[in-house]
Amino acid sequence: MNIVFMGSPSFALPALDRLAASPDHVISAVYTRPDAVRGRGKALVPSPVKEVAERRGFPVRTPRTLRDAAVLSELAAFAPDVICVVEHLASLALDVIIVAAFGALLTRSVLDIPRFGCLNIHGSLLPRWRGAAPVQRAILNGDELAGVCLMQMEEGLDTGAYHTLGAVEIAHKTTEELLHELAEIGADGLLEALPQIEAGTYEWFDQDAELVTYAEKVSKDETLLRPGLTNAEFLRRVQASSHRTPSRCVICGRRVTILRAHPADIILERGEVVLEKKHIYLGLKGRAVEIDEVKPENKRVMSAQAWIAGLHGSDDLTWGVLPEYYHKLPVYG
Repeated sequence: MNIVFMGSPSFALPALDRLAASPDHVISAVYTRPDAVRGRGKALVPSPVKEVAERRGFPVRTPRTLRDAAVLSELAAFAPDVICVVEHLASLALDVIIVAAFGALLTRSVLDIPRFGCLNIHGSLLPRWRGAAPVQRAILNGDELAGVCLMQMEEGLDTGAYHTLGAVEIAHKTTEELLHELAEIGADGLLEALPQIEAGTYEWFDQDAELVTYAEKVSKDETLLRPGLTNAEFLRRVQASSHRTPSRCVICGRRVTILRAHPADIILERGEVVLEKKHIYLGLKGRAVEIDEVKPENKRVMSAQAWIAGLHGSDDLTWGVLPEYYHKLPVYG
């Protein structure tokens, strides 16, 4: 098959790698988000997909939108290949467009180009968790399973027919760990699906509208940590945290991101901190938690055992929400 690939984050890389290695497929172009400003130096950083695609020698396009004709016309003066995205794709007589975490809805003019449609690798068990943050929402909701589907794209948000490629237990896995697992399952499932799609034998299922839930983007507020949570809520926030939405709090007067923790079989006062040799316990609503791994502000990731050395002797044996959120969130509620 002749393929155009659209994707941006690391979640899309296994599928890109599988397609690139396959003798049965040719990647004509890779579409990804424009370079983003990152860090204190405000440097432009390419998406993970762009880095890999350029290293492999694929033509890379980075349009800011595929929906706005005016934007495309404006970009034409700088990069004719970008303005010709739709026309160029049509001229290639594409068989299929693969979309893996591209970050944009496709217009009808794009959807109608390939013979076999536009296919999306979506990280949920559709029709549950349509939308931007399905894995994080599954964790925060306390779901037992996360999964990945192959979906026929439509103009709506994740509304097309789908085929479930696989599911994994969430257990104590982080968002990053789950995304890695699901990306590998999705990539393998895609390669198995393409010849069946070409032959017209692949089985698609319509989504049951009564089972639909939406995975809105997770806000920073939703992964903040505070003493009024139960330990289950606390741990789900830690699991669901990401670089964009870290699970942060203040412990013994020090700002810190909690990366790993587990339930403790003790009950403390809400907001209380107990430092016991190499163990850090935090009081919550109900049973406490023990901290396993942290990233103190402006420092490297370290184990709780390594961090505790700087906490012993502290006069402030409390923990709570970040001060800048006092006016927005209940400290204990």
